[in-house]
Amino acid sequence: MNKLLYITAHPFANEQANAPHSFSLAAGDAFLQAYKESNGTDTVTELHLYKTNIPHIDLDVFNGWGKLQQGQAFDALSSEEQTKVARLTELVDQFVSHDKFVFVTPMWNFLFPPILKAYIDSVAVAGKTFKYTENGPVGLLQGKKILHIQASGGVYSSGPAEGFNFAPKYLQAIGTFFGITDFQTLFIEGHAAQPTEAERIKQEAIKKASAMGAAF
Repeated sequence: MNKLLYITAHPFANEQANAPHSFSLAAGDAFLQAYKESNGTDTVTELHLYKTNIPHIDLDVFNGWGKLQQGQAFDALSSEEQTKVARLTELVDQFVSHDKFVFVTPMWNFLFPPILKAYIDSVAVAGKTFKYTENGPVGLLQGKKILHIQASGGVYSSGPAEGFNFAPKYLQAIGTFFGITDFQTLFIEGHAAQPTEAERIKQEAIKKASAMGAAF
């Protein structure tokens, strides 16, 4: 039995997946349905980042971490430090307990929404997802896998704008840093540039997502 962590970084609620402007969520929903049908014994955790408490790594966090590294007890932290440090620990422990990860995002200004970067910062923790060695950092999540579903109004997976497609490059890089080499993508793109083709693009993406869900 595997554990899948399904992560959406989209301000629209998942129940709006069929709305015309939610191409990534529509494909993600199709993936999820197919995955559940094909992997009935697996555990699926849905994490909607815009509905999740994700502390930014700020002065409270650094101060809290510093006190703990000095050997101080958790009770010695201020209430703000305790709340944020504890929540960050919950997030990374949840992440490492799963075997498969699906990131569902729109493209915003060549990247994903900033809330996803805050989430990645919360799980990029030495001793949890990677470790330092004499030969440099080593990932601790070998054998796991990632799928990135991304929607963009223009075409960025190939052609003249390919160099601006930073989101999958970043996610693959951070996955590799964590030791994850199985990285897959599904791009839903061009619906704003070709509005008359938008429905076809969406339906084709849903079909591909469903097939990927059955096989992931």
